[in-house]
Amino acid sequence: MQGNIFIYGLVGALAIALLVAAFTDIRRRQIDNWLNATVALGAPAFWWASGLSIWPDMVIQIGLALVAFVALAGLFAMKWMGGGDVKLLSALALWLTPLTFLKLLIIMSLIGGVLTMIIAAWQFTITRKRDAKIPYGVAIACAGLITLAPTLEAGWRSVTGA
Repeated sequence: MQGNIFIYGLVGALAIALLVAAFTDIRRRQIDNWLNATVALGAPAFWWASGLSIWPDMVIQIGLALVAFVALAGLFAMKWMGGGDVKLLSALALWLTPLTFLKLLIIMSLIGGVLTMIIAAWQFTITRKRDAKIPYGVAIACAGLITLAPTLEAGWRSVTGA
Protein backbone atom coordinates (compact mmCIF):
# COMPACT_ATOMS: atom_id res chain seq x y z
CA MET A 1 0.00 0.00 0.00
CA GLN A 2 1.05 3.55 -0.62
CA GLY A 3 1.55 5.74 2.42
CA ASN A 4 -1.73 7.46 1.58
CA ILE A 5 -3.71 8.84 4.53
CA PHE A 6 -6.90 8.40 2.49
CA ILE A 7 -6.30 4.62 2.46
CA TYR A 8 -5.89 4.58 6.22
CA GLY A 9 -9.06 6.62 6.64
CA LEU A 10 -10.99 4.13 4.52
CA VAL A 11 -9.59 1.18 6.45
CA GLY A 12 -10.41 2.97 9.72
CA ALA A 13 -13.98 3.50 8.50
CA LEU A 14 -14.15 -0.20 7.62
CA ALA A 15 -12.98 -1.06 11.14
CA ILE A 16 -15.73 1.13 12.60
CA ALA A 17 -18.30 -0.55 10.34
CA LEU A 18 -17.14 -3.95 11.58
CA LEU A 19 -17.58 -2.83 15.18
CA VAL A 20 -21.09 -1.56 14.41
CA ALA A 21 -21.89 -4.89 12.75
CA ALA A 22 -20.71 -6.80 15.82
CA PHE A 23 -22.69 -4.68 18.25
CA THR A 24 -25.92 -4.77 16.22
CA ASP A 25 -25.56 -8.53 15.80
CA ILE A 26 -25.16 -8.93 19.56
CA ARG A 27 -28.10 -6.64 20.29
CA ARG A 28 -30.57 -7.66 17.57
CA ARG A 29 -29.06 -10.74 15.90
CA GLN A 30 -29.14 -8.76 12.68
CA ILE A 31 -26.63 -6.93 10.50
CA ASP A 32 -28.36 -4.15 8.61
CA ASN A 33 -28.36 -4.01 4.82
CA TRP A 34 -27.33 -0.35 4.85
CA LEU A 35 -24.17 -1.30 6.74
CA ASN A 36 -23.30 -4.12 4.33
CA ALA A 37 -23.96 -1.81 1.39
CA THR A 38 -21.70 0.85 2.92
CA VAL A 39 -18.88 -1.68 3.29
CA ALA A 40 -19.32 -2.85 -0.30
CA LEU A 41 -19.58 0.68 -1.73
CA GLY A 42 -16.42 1.77 0.10
CA ALA A 43 -14.32 -0.84 -1.70
CA PRO A 44 -14.02 1.01 -5.05
CA ALA A 45 -12.66 4.08 -3.26
CA PHE A 46 -10.15 1.81 -1.55
CA TRP A 47 -9.20 0.26 -4.91
CA TRP A 48 -8.69 3.67 -6.44
CA ALA A 49 -6.62 4.93 -3.50
CA SER A 50 -4.56 1.73 -3.52
CA GLY A 51 -3.79 2.07 -7.23
CA LEU A 52 -5.46 -1.18 -8.31
CA SER A 53 -5.84 -1.69 -12.04
CA ILE A 54 -9.17 -2.60 -13.58
CA TRP A 55 -7.66 -5.71 -15.13
CA PRO A 56 -6.89 -7.98 -13.40
CA ASP A 57 -6.97 -6.50 -9.87
CA MET A 58 -10.52 -5.16 -9.64
CA VAL A 59 -11.90 -8.08 -11.63
CA ILE A 60 -10.26 -10.49 -9.16
CA GLN A 61 -11.81 -8.61 -6.21
CA ILE A 62 -15.28 -8.72 -7.76
CA GLY A 63 -14.85 -12.39 -8.67
CA LEU A 64 -13.75 -13.23 -5.14
CA ALA A 65 -16.80 -11.47 -3.71
CA LEU A 66 -19.12 -13.33 -6.12
CA VAL A 67 -17.57 -16.71 -5.30
CA ALA A 68 -17.81 -15.92 -1.59
CA PHE A 69 -21.44 -14.87 -1.95
CA VAL A 70 -22.45 -18.01 -3.85
CA ALA A 71 -20.64 -20.33 -1.43
CA LEU A 72 -21.96 -18.54 1.65
CA ALA A 73 -25.48 -18.33 0.21
CA GLY A 74 -25.38 -22.12 0.17
CA LEU A 75 -24.64 -22.07 3.90
CA PHE A 76 -27.53 -19.63 4.35
CA ALA A 77 -29.84 -21.97 2.41
CA MET A 78 -28.90 -24.78 4.82
CA LYS A 79 -29.62 -22.39 7.72
CA TRP A 80 -26.01 -22.58 8.88
CA MET A 81 -25.36 -18.87 8.46
CA GLY A 82 -27.43 -15.70 8.63
CA GLY A 83 -28.13 -13.50 5.63
CA GLY A 84 -26.40 -10.47 7.14
CA ASP A 85 -23.29 -12.55 7.79
CA VAL A 86 -23.25 -13.71 4.16
CA LYS A 87 -23.57 -10.15 2.88
CA LEU A 88 -20.94 -8.78 5.27
CA LEU A 89 -18.38 -11.44 4.32
CA SER A 90 -19.09 -10.90 0.62
CA ALA A 91 -18.62 -7.16 1.05
CA LEU A 92 -15.36 -7.76 2.95
CA ALA A 93 -14.13 -9.92 0.07
CA LEU A 94 -14.14 -6.75 -2.05
CA TRP A 95 -11.49 -5.24 0.25
CA LEU A 96 -9.11 -8.16 0.69
CA THR A 97 -6.80 -10.13 -1.57
CA PRO A 98 -7.79 -13.80 -1.96
CA LEU A 99 -5.08 -14.99 0.47
CA THR A 100 -5.97 -12.34 3.03
CA PHE A 101 -9.65 -13.26 2.70
CA LEU A 102 -8.73 -16.91 3.29
CA LYS A 103 -6.82 -15.82 6.40
CA LEU A 104 -9.90 -13.91 7.56
CA LEU A 105 -12.10 -16.99 7.04
CA ILE A 106 -9.74 -19.20 9.06
CA ILE A 107 -9.50 -16.69 11.92
CA MET A 108 -13.27 -16.18 11.80
CA SER A 109 -13.88 -19.92 11.99
CA LEU A 110 -11.63 -20.30 15.03
CA ILE A 111 -13.17 -17.34 16.84
CA GLY A 112 -16.66 -18.47 15.81
CA GLY A 113 -16.05 -21.95 17.18
CA VAL A 114 -14.97 -20.61 20.55
CA LEU A 115 -17.88 -18.13 20.57
CA THR A 116 -20.31 -20.94 19.74
CA MET A 117 -19.04 -23.14 22.57
CA ILE A 118 -19.24 -20.30 25.09
CA ILE A 119 -22.72 -19.14 24.09
CA ALA A 120 -24.08 -22.69 23.78
CA ALA A 121 -22.73 -23.62 27.22
CA TRP A 122 -24.12 -20.43 28.72
CA GLN A 123 -27.49 -20.89 27.04
CA PHE A 124 -27.74 -24.54 28.13
CA THR A 125 -26.73 -23.70 31.70
CA ILE A 126 -29.31 -20.93 32.02
CA THR A 127 -32.28 -22.23 29.99
CA ARG A 128 -31.48 -25.91 29.34
CA LYS A 129 -32.15 -25.25 25.64
CA ARG A 130 -29.84 -26.64 22.99
CA ASP A 131 -30.61 -24.17 20.21
CA ALA A 132 -28.48 -21.12 20.97
CA LYS A 133 -28.44 -18.37 18.35
CA ILE A 134 -24.87 -17.29 17.75
CA PRO A 135 -24.12 -13.66 16.78
CA TYR A 136 -21.56 -14.69 14.16
CA GLY A 137 -21.09 -11.05 13.19
CA VAL A 138 -18.88 -10.85 16.27
CA ALA A 139 -16.53 -13.51 14.87
CA ILE A 140 -16.54 -11.82 11.45
CA ALA A 141 -15.78 -8.43 12.98
CA CYS A 142 -13.00 -9.78 15.21
CA ALA A 143 -11.38 -11.62 12.31
CA GLY A 144 -11.72 -8.52 10.13
CA LEU A 145 -10.09 -6.32 12.76
CA ILE A 146 -7.26 -8.82 13.28
CA THR A 147 -6.73 -8.96 9.51
CA LEU A 148 -6.81 -5.17 9.18
CA ALA A 149 -4.62 -4.52 12.24
CA PRO A 150 -1.30 -4.18 10.36
CA THR A 151 -2.82 -1.59 8.02
CA LEU A 152 -4.44 0.31 10.87
CA GLU A 153 -1.17 0.33 12.80
CA ALA A 154 0.77 1.59 9.78
CA GLY A 155 -1.81 4.34 9.29
CA TRP A 156 -1.60 5.39 12.92
CA ARG A 157 2.20 5.53 12.73
CA SER A 158 2.11 7.64 9.57
CA VAL A 159 -0.36 10.09 11.11
CA THR A 160 1.41 10.42 14.46
CA GLY A 161 4.96 10.11 13.14
CA ALA A 162 5.68 7.40 15.72
